[in-house]
Amino acid sequence: MFPTSIFGYPTREEGDPDRVAVLLPGGAYVPARPLLHFAGAVLSSRGWTVQEIWWSVPDGLAGEPRAEWAAGEARRALDAEKAGRLLLVGKSLGSFGATLAAERGLPAIWLTPLLNEPAVVSALRAATAPALLVGGTADPSWDPDLARDLGLPYLEIPGAHHGLEIEGDPVASARHLTRITEEMSRFTAALDS
Repeated sequence: MFPTSIFGYPTREEGDPDRVAVLLPGGAYVPARPLLHFAGAVLSSRGWTVQEIWWSVPDGLAGEPRAEWAAGEARRALDAEKAGRLLLVGKSLGSFGATLAAERGLPAIWLTPLLNEPAVVSALRAATAPALLVGGTADPSWDPDLARDLGLPYLEIPGAHHGLEIEGDPVASARHLTRITEEMSRFTAALDS
C-alpha cells in the first residue's frame, strides 16, 4: 500500500468523498514539488479529495519494465478509490497512467507527459475524457508538433525543461508556475460546470 503520511503530513486531503483526484508523481518528482503541490491545492480549493501517491521506483528499472511498473502503480492507486468521479494528475513517469485514464474515461492533467513513449501517446490518442497537457520546449520528452496533433488542450512553456522551469531563471520559472496553476484551475473549473 502507499504511505498515508510523509514526514508527519497526511498524503490525503479530504474533500468531497465522491470526487477524488489522484496525483501520480514522476520518477524523482514527488507530490511535494511545486507542480504537483499546486495541482493538489487547486483541486482541494474546488472541494475535491486529493490523494497523493508517493512511490519509489525500484533500482535498475528502465524501459518497458519501468513503464509497466508505473502503470501498475497507477492501477493500484485507482483501484483503491471508490469515488464516483476520479481525476488523474500525472507528472512524467506518472503519465503511464494515461492508459488507465483512456480505459476508464477519466479526465486528467498530464504535466510533462512522456510524448516520446509510444504507450503514452497511444493512450492520449484514445482519451475520451477531457485532458490537459503541459510541457516545455527544452524538455526532450515534449514534442510540440505531436502535442498539437493530439487535439487535446495544452500549455507549452517556451524554454522550460522537464521540471517546467527555466534553467538559471527562478523568477521566470515562478511566473510560469503561476500560468500553469491558472491553467489547471481553469481546466478543473470546466469539469465542475
